[in-house]
Amino acid sequence: MDKILDELNENQREAACHIDGPLLILAGAGSGKTKTITSRVAYLISLGIDPANILTLTFTNKAANEMRDRALSLIEDVRYPPLLCTFHKFGLLFLKFHINKLNRNNGFVVIDTDDKKRIIKSFGGDMPVSMVASEISRYKNSLISPEEVFRKAEKKEYKAIAKLYEQYENYTQSNNLVDFDDLLVLTYKILELDDELCIQTSQRYKYIMVDEYQDTNELQYRLLRKLCKTHENLCVVGDDDQSIYGWRGANIKNILEFHNTFENVKITKLEKNYRSTNQILKAANDLIDHNRERIGKNLTSVFGDGKEIEFIESHDENYESKTIARKIRKLIDSGVDPRDIAVLYRINALSRSLEEGLNKEGISYNMVGGVKFYERAEIKDLISYLRIIANEHDDFSMKRVVNKPKRGLGKVTIEKILKRSYENKMSMYEFITTHVDEVKKITSKKSFVALEKFIDDIARLKELNKDSSYDFIFEFENAFGIREYYSALPDALDRVSNIDEFYGLYRDFVKQNPEASVDDFLNDLALQSDQDQIDNEHISIMSVHASKGLEFEYLFVMGLEEGFFPLIGDGSDIEEERRLGYVAITRAKRELTLSYVGSRFYKGRRAELKKSRFLKEAGVCKGSLVLEKTTSFKKGDLVKHKIFGIGRVFEISKVKREFKLKINFSGTKRDILASFVEKI
Repeated sequence: MDKILDELNENQREAACHIDGPLLILAGAGSGKTKTITSRVAYLISLGIDPANILTLTFTNKAANEMRDRALSLIEDVRYPPLLCTFHKFGLLFLKFHINKLNRNNGFVVIDTDDKKRIIKSFGGDMPVSMVASEISRYKNSLISPEEVFRKAEKKEYKAIAKLYEQYENYTQSNNLVDFDDLLVLTYKILELDDELCIQTSQRYKYIMVDEYQDTNELQYRLLRKLCKTHENLCVVGDDDQSIYGWRGANIKNILEFHNTFENVKITKLEKNYRSTNQILKAANDLIDHNRERIGKNLTSVFGDGKEIEFIESHDENYESKTIARKIRKLIDSGVDPRDIAVLYRINALSRSLEEGLNKEGISYNMVGGVKFYERAEIKDLISYLRIIANEHDDFSMKRVVNKPKRGLGKVTIEKILKRSYENKMSMYEFITTHVDEVKKITSKKSFVALEKFIDDIARLKELNKDSSYDFIFEFENAFGIREYYSALPDALDRVSNIDEFYGLYRDFVKQNPEASVDDFLNDLALQSDQDQIDNEHISIMSVHASKGLEFEYLFVMGLEEGFFPLIGDGSDIEEERRLGYVAITRAKRELTLSYVGSRFYKGRRAELKKSRFLKEAGVCKGSLVLEKTTSFKKGDLVKHKIFGIGRVFEISKVKREFKLKINFSGTKRDILASFVEKI
């Protein structure tokens, strides 16, 4: 037992030694949560608790394997290990024994994402397969049926997805296939239908632990409630300040309201940070303290002070990328391992200028969890269009975009046109323009009209290209509506941002090269987007979302402007944006550099920008937007006062720099300053 607990700090030990009843371990970034969880598993077993009664759930196989190895290293002579796996592995094991409850055979086959996409693709249609697969997954994790999706759909795109969802469900069931989401959906349905089995399962797993609880969704929460039907021995570990997947279905209320979901909840906070310096943690603490929806904690470094946070202010994105690239080059030349360096951005479109800056400095980079700017589907579409304008006989590009946006030309029709053009030793463009009657026979009346307009637009833009113009892109978009096409899709935000970035890049090129043509732009592009470094040592570049769980000695965060970080507008959540800022800052171990530009191409045009409010809130610079601090208390919170005891907040008001709470203490209402009570 001493071996298990010796290396834990006071709060970690307190959490590890908690046995019965609900426990929330609020684990700040870099606070040793994995050590705490694995120590608790080992501690329970050391007390004589049957390992078969312990269930620990995580989100990734990597995390599960690491935890299992670390827990077993602390235990001697254990005959069989406790079940420590992902949510989905648990679902798989459960379904192997109980899927017959749904009148299905346990000889089912689990399909992966590629299989899922192939099935969806086989149904035909013009919807992007990846997007349809993602939407179906989102519906399943919210326990929404195809019928319900169709009934609530307002746009025709969503009605089309509902139909594909229904086809997909019928196909998988008739072929006894189970996808990744079904592993949890079907498990929940069985436990919901069979109360006796639900009780038996709950009695088997008497001690349940969940890692990264802030990332759980509605389905995972409901499943956990079923598993805890006969007890409340649920220990959840997470950080409300790192809940950044609301767009993917994660529900922050699962962790924020944990103390209301169960009775007599014990809350232990892990606030000692074993990763970053005090300067980095102060910025993170100051920033996240502006959020209202949080339980509250304050990270302190075990390493003490380090280098002050550096701040880069640039005129535009090109200068920003050049400055960051030169600083990285200087670090590498001084002997820093490139793998210890990373650059983060909030919006994927920002990677374009960064990639070019790194290429020019000869710095090899690895894009984590993303696709390089010029390899993205929407950018390839734009480049294909420009290539056709530069050379109408480019069949490869023609085939890619002749029906994008949709012009009623199916794959069979396109293949027929391609085949006939080859037989006539012509390009597709030449065949369409010279064999009009034959093309009419191959296509429908509606699609022929659309195809005719497409050809006319290419011819018109070819003429316009001869007199290079800043307005060329406006005419280009007006003719083909590519931005409009992508903006109607459910995954529009990133794609439209990338398109705007590309349009801005073209305008900037024309501005600097007034006599240049589309050919010149494409040639320049080919040189800029070519990364030919041959060494295997890469720095990392990635979105803030992709950086979750990672850490780097030297970190750069770029694009800290209003509208970019934080994102502002429909569907954006400023508190989740701020949590993203917190995650970004806490990835840094030794040195942190934050970057802001005065102007950037935005929505196809150069715009003057204000520096992010987060820079002011984090205390790293002056002149940002000023937001008043908000209290972490809200109406309905239970609080404790050292004299008046326990009460409930029913009103909140601001008094200078403090917050005043109106609290009902067992019928007696009092006005108390927020700093004199603590939340229960």
